[in-house]
Order: sequence, then C-alpha cells, then structure tokens
Amino acid sequence: MARETDPIGRQAAEGLILLKTGATIGILGGGQLARMLALAAAPLGLRCHVYSPEKNSCAFDVVHAFTCAAYDDEAALARFADAVDVITYEFENVPAATAAFLAKRKPVLPDPKVLALTQDRLIEKNFISDLGIATAPYATVHSATQLADGLEKVGLPAVLKTRTLGYDGKGQAKIMKAADANDAWRSLRGVPCILEGFIKFEREVSVIAARGQDGKVECFEVTENEHRDHILHISRVPAKVTPALNTEAVRVATKIAKAFDYVGVMGVEMFVVRSKGKQHVLVNEIAPRVHNSGHWTIDGATVSQFEQHIRAVAGLPLAKPLRLGKKVEMLNLIGDEVEDVERFLTQPGTSLHIYGKGKPSPRRKMGHVTRVWPAK
Repeated sequence: MARETDPIGRQAAEGLILLKTGATIGILGGGQLARMLALAAAPLGLRCHVYSPEKNSCAFDVVHAFTCAAYDDEAALARFADAVDVITYEFENVPAATAAFLAKRKPVLPDPKVLALTQDRLIEKNFISDLGIATAPYATVHSATQLADGLEKVGLPAVLKTRTLGYDGKGQAKIMKAADANDAWRSLRGVPCILEGFIKFEREVSVIAARGQDGKVECFEVTENEHRDHILHISRVPAKVTPALNTEAVRVATKIAKAFDYVGVMGVEMFVVRSKGKQHVLVNEIAPRVHNSGHWTIDGATVSQFEQHIRAVAGLPLAKPLRLGKKVEMLNLIGDEVEDVERFLTQPGTSLHIYGKGKPSPRRKMGHVTRVWPAK
C-alpha cells in the first residue's frame, strides 16, 4: 500500500495507476491543447509540468512547471521524468522515440505504441481496415510507378498524402486528373506516401471517445464539422445524422479505443456517406489525443474532453458526458480573426477562449468561441 505522502498510488488488485491530490502530470507539447489540459487538471487537485522545445509555448503560462528543451535531449527528458508521476502528450507528432525513452522511467499514457502507429497514415489505415471498419480506398505509394498503379486502384480524383507528419492540409496534394500525378509526387519530394480516393460524403463528423484504465469507454455525442482551407472552422452538436448513424459512429470509435487498449481521450474523424438509402460512416483519421472538434465540451457539456483525459491518465473514474443546452457551436479563431473578438463578449451563452500565442499568423489557431443555446 502506498504511503499517504506518496503522490501516486497503485491499486494492486487491478494494476491501475491512481494519482492522488498534488500529483504531477507531465505533458509533452506546449500548445493550446496542453494549456487546456492543465486548466482542466487544476480543479481536480492535480499539477501539470509541460515539456516543449518551443520557448514561447502558450501552455507555459498556466502550469506548475515547465521544461524547454529538445525532444532528443535525454538529460532534460530524464529530469522531466523524475519530476512527474505520469506522462501524456498533447499532439501525435511527438517523436515516438521520446515517448519510448520516457516510458522506461514513468508510465506514459496513451501507450507509446499507439503514438507510433498513428504517426504513419498507412499503418493506421491498415489497422483500421483489419478491424473490419470501412475507410476510403487507399494504396501505398513509394515511387512514381506505384502512384500510377495506385490511381488505377482508387480512381480519380484522389489525394496523395505523406505517410508521416502533415496536418491541417499540410503534406497533401490533390490529383484531379492523371496528368497531375507527376507534379503531385514531386511536390511532396518523393517521400513515402499513401494515396486515398475521394469520397462523396454528406458531411464530416467526429466522435471524441475516452477510455479509462479500467477499460470503460465514454463517448461524447457525434459532432458535425465544417472545414475551411483544410482547417476546422465550425463544430456543431447535435450533428444532422440519424439515430442509427449516431449509434454506428459511437460503436466504431469504441471498437478502435478498445483495440488500441487505449487510455485517455481520442478523436475519430469520419465521413458520412449514403448507401442504399442509409447513412454509414467511413473512418478518415484517428487523433490519439484531445481533439479540436471536442473543444465545444468545455462550455457545452457536463464534463470537458480535457477533464475526461486527465481523469483517464490519473486513474480516476470517467464521467458520463451530457450536452448542456439545445445545441452547441464552436468557432475556431484563425489568424487575425482573434483581433476582432469584442463582439462575442456581449452575445448571450457565448464563451471566449484565447490561447495566448502572441501575434497572430495566417492559418494558425489563435482561440475559439463556444455558443450554447439554452434548452426550452
């Protein structure tokens, strides 16, 4: 049995990590997601220590401690591990080697193996397909010849994506006709890629799923997402989907979380398609972290995705999420949109979240606004 002074106890019967009040959660990455995780941890009596190589990381402003060092600085990583009780991460592009190094010293949740798997779009797609879950048609592309073969398989139009890195539309090239193929391959500098066929979808949705250390899963309701220039613009709940589609989407997200033996919050992005008069979902991508489309939960649900993630990695029971209000809408503030926010402060039911990133730049997420319509 752990001493009362220990910041971390272990439930021997179940083999779970259980953080006590005053324990410290280490977070890899110092952006807005880490910032909001730290803000969610504080009311639970937990501290956060952020590790980030970016000296102007916006999460530094709200945490108990921070380390500014490179992800391959093993001495700094070792000191960070010594200062925390459990480690998580705010984005999936943290080097898998960094997570593996830390896992030898402290528990890292979600498991670094999940991080490594989801960093490669091809491996991720194969994993999803092996679960019997539908995706867009895809093909491996490691050469110009394979690109030609892939186009024969998936058809046109298609999109060529780098297997690793890339987000918010980065590391991608559309191929609308066969003559575009060589330019697309050269634009991505001939790195290993995956080719995906275009899908005629009715809408884009996502499910934010949380899985605790005890294996229990709680999902937020299906969220409808609208993108602008490949960046999430607006999220809305409830989504315009049938009850059957809602059930299917939640089932798919739950199946993925269980297959990963996942601990924490994850976002599953999906396309809603219609076949034989019925709606179905195709999985687009998995984000092994709290997700932009779940930001509405801070003000629009009985528990936020951020608190739910903290609960999971801390070994605390997950909450049952319930929407507050008739409907909820989240609007991202991109670039200089953050300079015109006064109008939101006078709108009933509206909450403003500024990330503290300093001077805005194009395509950068600077904050978000949530509006909750009261139930009548």
